[in-house]
Amino acid sequence: MKFLDWYLKISAGSALVGAGMEFFMIKTGFYDKVTVLESEKRAWESSPEAQAMREALNPWRNNDSEAGKNS
Repeated sequence: MKFLDWYLKISAGSALVGAGMEFFMIKTGFYDKVTVLESEKRAWESSPEAQAMREALNPWRNNDSEAGKNS
């Protein structure tokens, strides 16, 4: 309890900095941009081109799953 005032100052300062960062992100439209980017990323990942690329980059994917089933 010796440094309680120091801990309270640190926690109040941290909360103030965090609130400032959140306010900045809301005012600049950060969350709207991230939402759009994430939806585009999910749409692309479920596309046939992305699935073909995933298969091309890891041709042993099916072999690994079959080996796990056999053992």
